[in-house]
Amino acid sequence: MKSLATFLFIVGIGFYGTSQYVDRTNFRAGLVGGIVVGDYSEAYSLNLGLDIYHHWGISKEIDLGLTTGFMNAFGEKQTISSGSVSVESEFDNIQFIPAGASVRIYPTSGFKFGGDVGYAIGINEGNKGGLYYRPSIGIDLSGGSSELNISYMAVTDDVTFGTVLLGYLFLF
Repeated sequence: MKSLATFLFIVGIGFYGTSQYVDRTNFRAGLVGGIVVGDYSEAYSLNLGLDIYHHWGISKEIDLGLTTGFMNAFGEKQTISSGSVSVESEFDNIQFIPAGASVRIYPTSGFKFGGDVGYAIGINEGNKGGLYYRPSIGIDLSGGSSELNISYMAVTDDVTFGTVLLGYLFLF
């Protein structure tokens, strides 16, 4: 009788646990754009890119996943003048492919915050890449079929490439 009660208790806990589970497994992709800030802000102005996420809902409030994409910061022209001498230089675009892990926390339905961490692969000449991190805040739109988010992306090696981004993602 004691083992039957223990068995029923364990089964009951299992049913209760699975009834609280919400499967938010999803694939999201979209466009992102923003302004470059920090160490590179005078050499680069705008950043445009593509975000790709795959998340698995591990609980009602938490998703874990993988992220990648493409980021391109557009180089600026700079003119330095000293008296009658002017020197003009142009910076090439800087490009990254981030690859990392992602976590999202849902304190309420439709609102989330979290971050990504991993490595950003530099794909243009002279770009080594570096540690990639990206805290973000987002809201679901259109009943959860799309997302609007704000984030700060940083790639750190010897100096930090930072950008403030606004993104729009579609749920697939």
